[in-house]
Amino acid sequence: MPATPTTDPLQRERDHLAASRSALRAMREDVQALDLRDVTGTWVSAVVLQNQIEARIAALADLAHTPLFFGRLDYLHAISEELSEGGGGESFYIGRRHVHDADGDPMVIDWRAPVSQPFYRASRTEPLDVERRRRFGYTGGELTAYEDEHLSDPAETDTASALLAAEIEKPRVGPMRDIVATIQPEQDEIVRSDVTGTICVQGAPGTGKTAVGLHRVAFLLYAHRERLARTGTLVIGPNNAFLSYIEQVLPALGELDVAQATVQQLVGHVEVRGEDTPEAARLKGDARLAEVLRRAVRAGITLPTEPCVVVRGSRRWRVPAYELVEIIEELKGREIRYGAARDALPQRIAHAVLLKMEQGGEAPDDRVQDAVARNAAVKAVVKECWPAVDPAKLVLRLLSEPAFLAECAEGLLTPEEQLAVLWPKPGRSVRTARWTPADAVLVDEATDLVQRTPSLGHVVLDEAQDLSPMQYRAVGRRCTTGSATVLGDLAQGTTPWATASWPDALRHLGKPDAHVEELTKGFRVPEEVIAYASRLLPAIAPGLAPASSVREAPGSLAVRRVEEDGSTEAVLAACREALEHEGSTGLIAADARIPRLAEALTAAGLPHLSPGEETSEQARLTLVPASLAKGLEYDYVVLDEPAAVVAGEPDERTGLRRLYVALTRAVSGLTVLHSEPLPEQLR
Repeated sequence: MPATPTTDPLQRERDHLAASRSALRAMREDVQALDLRDVTGTWVSAVVLQNQIEARIAALADLAHTPLFFGRLDYLHAISEELSEGGGGESFYIGRRHVHDADGDPMVIDWRAPVSQPFYRASRTEPLDVERRRRFGYTGGELTAYEDEHLSDPAETDTASALLAAEIEKPRVGPMRDIVATIQPEQDEIVRSDVTGTICVQGAPGTGKTAVGLHRVAFLLYAHRERLARTGTLVIGPNNAFLSYIEQVLPALGELDVAQATVQQLVGHVEVRGEDTPEAARLKGDARLAEVLRRAVRAGITLPTEPCVVVRGSRRWRVPAYELVEIIEELKGREIRYGAARDALPQRIAHAVLLKMEQGGEAPDDRVQDAVARNAAVKAVVKECWPAVDPAKLVLRLLSEPAFLAECAEGLLTPEEQLAVLWPKPGRSVRTARWTPADAVLVDEATDLVQRTPSLGHVVLDEAQDLSPMQYRAVGRRCTTGSATVLGDLAQGTTPWATASWPDALRHLGKPDAHVEELTKGFRVPEEVIAYASRLLPAIAPGLAPASSVREAPGSLAVRRVEEDGSTEAVLAACREALEHEGSTGLIAADARIPRLAEALTAAGLPHLSPGEETSEQARLTLVPASLAKGLEYDYVVLDEPAAVVAGEPDERTGLRRLYVALTRAVSGLTVLHSEPLPEQLR
């Protein structure tokens, strides 16, 4: 006898989850069973198709602890054309990817599909034809609860979602999770913004700006897959620890082809082995250096004083010096790359020769022009008047030779600034020079002046407030014909060259017309913690509005004064206390104090990780230098000696900004320990 359908709503949802997992498994098996032997033509097409199939198989993986769906929409009226005549409603399960049954009917709808949008946007004031929105709760991958909102029922009161709050507050062990189940309306607007436009998100701590940027990439890949598959996408983060933390978000959403890099990896033309003083780094990051480099690249261009004589057979063709000057001056005035102009110069000279041949009664064709362009006399003019430029060698010379720098920086940098930019000890060669991170960006600029940098379709730039103008230019070169999502918080700028305003940053990025959105409603950091950290805002970012949090968590903040000789023991005790709770713990301290704390943790038998190492149930404590805390989050944070965090930076404002970052990494609880007086803003 057939099984009797259950009347238990929770069990029906569990049955649908099981059926959906089975359908996904069948979809994966269908792809795995494909036989390519009779389909492909050449070995090249076979390899391409095989790679596509392997990517499809990977995208259809069923992650054990990642639910296939997290919500359901019950519409008042049918969406599908074949059902619309009946007048009844229609239901859709919303999940991380599309799943269909053997007949092709959808069992789970991708969260990025238009029909899923009301899950994030519908409200009692604008129900968007949604009768009921259902959220599901999971424990260890098992569906354990559901919660309904009857958006079209005026008698039902508006209450906060307990499952939504539980999902936001779920303990964090391992890498960053997606927020696809908890996206808020203001976040959804950013996620679904058009691919052709660049958007900048100013987001206070805990507002989910990083997750919003990653989900926007996932949405764009869904809506414009062919276009972005051809042009490419890239996520740029501040450091490798941060990239390690976020790297699982996109694969969990089924997107595997998004590259990740730091700015330093983007500009890796030379090996970085040195460090600049803060003043030298600030000046090298100044946008004026772009013009200095442009002058340096073109410094070798000279105008000829002798004609070019081309011998072909028994005849000699003469291009007078004044014509050569006109050709070179015309190329100098055009907005094309130095290398492209150099490639064009022999063809332009050859064209002048061909005109003279035609005047002499000959009828040369394109093959003759190419041959003339390769003539030794023409090549000699090009070599003399428009010499080849090696970008790294050029920057080496610029930073090593005071006279050359003075020539290129005249009217742009003062003598004092030129002295600060020059290397203390001139480099001998590209290979042995002690290049700094800021130098590498200059080499990248020079490289682009010689040969255009290829553009990607979309770039996500996170923690953007810390970039210098020259770094913005380096990123902008990677999306000149594409768009960008720029994410940051001006209050968290912790470099001497941190941007003062988003319009300035976007201008350097080459996207002056980008739309700026501000997220001030926090979901990650408890209200008590964000209110405490916001006391620093008048000193570090007076123009920004304080952030608020939707999460009230009484007792989430503890500020304790400890005796100096017992401070290490107090830190160990606070870590043990935090580890009694479920989830991850971060011990954040000034960089200079990290070695001593590492020794103490080891001696106390407390295993700990470094930023970027994945937490697990066996190792839930991470020792975090304050300089690497940005972008990371932990369920519980122990902050050691705020005054030392401030003192570890070159100036007070940067130090207070670094402290602001450290204070806003906690999801559930923050313990601040200090033996030295707190900064006056926090007293």
